[in-house]
Amino acid sequence: MSELLTHLYGQQHRLCSTPAGQLTLVLSREREIDLIELEQLCDAVGWSRRPLRRVRRALQNSLLLVGLWRHDPRLPKLVGFARCTGDGIVDATIWDVAVHPLYQGAGLGKQLMAYVLELLQQQQVERVSLFADPGVVAFYEAQGWELEPLQRRCAFWYAP
Repeated sequence: MSELLTHLYGQQHRLCSTPAGQLTLVLSREREIDLIELEQLCDAVGWSRRPLRRVRRALQNSLLLVGLWRHDPRLPKLVGFARCTGDGIVDATIWDVAVHPLYQGAGLGKQLMAYVLELLQQQQVERVSLFADPGVVAFYEAQGWELEPLQRRCAFWYAP
């Protein structure tokens, strides 16, 4: 199974711990993100649609893309996502963190964020910021993120 997971998700994939042992969920920065699957995920979490050509360009210009996949050897399904922009040296910003509602509440969002931060630390990025909607501020605060000093917008920062 290990060889199959490496083939499908790349060398740096990581298995997620889940309360339901029958599911295999995998974090990967190497498996390509399908635009239609990403759009379906965004629909599921209630985000407004963006033109696919713009989403494609945003993904191409991102520093880091991470998918959370429900493993199926024939057709893995994208159930979570995060992307980062930045210079890859001093600063990075995390955007578009999403976990499908059917998979929320099991710690997968925390594992996704930990994986993203680990990958950024491997790149020796010095400062990481995050923009989040007001409805998910508590999720990030519980992980140690701090609200920006003026508390006028939902921006957080983290120094690895």
